[in-house]
Amino acid sequence: MRIVFMGTPDIARQCLEAVYHAGHEIAAVYTKPDTPKNRGMKLTCSPVKTFAMEKGLTVCQPANFREEGAVEALRALEPELILVVAYGRILPQSVLDIPEKGCVNMHASILPQLRGAGPVQWSILNHLNETGVTAMYLTAGMDEGDIIDIRRTPIDPMETGAELMERIAAIAAGLAVDTLAAIEAGTATATAQDHARATYAPMLSKEMSPIDWTEPVRYVIDHVRGLIPWPVATAELGGKRFKIFRVEDAGKQSDAAPGTLLALTKQGLEVACGDGVAVIRELQAEGGKRMAAADYFRGHPIAL
Repeated sequence: MRIVFMGTPDIARQCLEAVYHAGHEIAAVYTKPDTPKNRGMKLTCSPVKTFAMEKGLTVCQPANFREEGAVEALRALEPELILVVAYGRILPQSVLDIPEKGCVNMHASILPQLRGAGPVQWSILNHLNETGVTAMYLTAGMDEGDIIDIRRTPIDPMETGAELMERIAAIAAGLAVDTLAAIEAGTATATAQDHARATYAPMLSKEMSPIDWTEPVRYVIDHVRGLIPWPVATAELGGKRFKIFRVEDAGKQSDAAPGTLLALTKQGLEVACGDGVAVIRELQAEGGKRMAAADYFRGHPIAL
């Protein structure tokens, strides 16, 4: 099947790689324009562009599709289907109408749950035990299209957003290949979503980072897990600001006010929460490196 692929981050790269090896004709690969990164602000290719260039695929990087020229260039490719995975661009109706077999998206949640930009992270932040990937037809509404197929996976109680994304990417790649095969064979189904059950997963921001110690221990743990790799949870400890990378349940109770620093043990720094005690296992001081909390505070004593 002749397709145009649209995507940007690593989850999209894995899907592109799987579709490429499945033997589909990839007319072009669309990805966001190169972005300046790191201290030198050097322009950096997306993971999708890097793979496409390695395989000699045509790469297109329009800023958007508001210009008619960008839409006409896409139409000239005559794709039977457009496959979208975390592209990071809104597709207008003029684009959605181009392929005869439609525009298909791999969305990293069990729709209609967690429509939007950050479904993997919000599945953890919302304390879910299960998530997955939904293959769906794109429409003008955000993640509102008919569902083709869903692959589910449990979320490990201590799995971080970064770790879950790695697993989701592999699931999405397999689902993408199977979905294209079903569409090509004419066996793909389309089931309307129950819009009344929709929830949303907005973009993350640094304003979300500070830990609220009045929350239950489980919620504090989920907050830390969900914000990895970005923007990362933060806490002020002993008057200094830290990034917090791992928190566990100490399995204790305390009458102290939430946020009170209780004890430094071999496991880490114990902090009172809304319903018990959490232990900070890994952190990073401003200007420092990520390390075990117990090791850091042995060298930088903190008042308890």
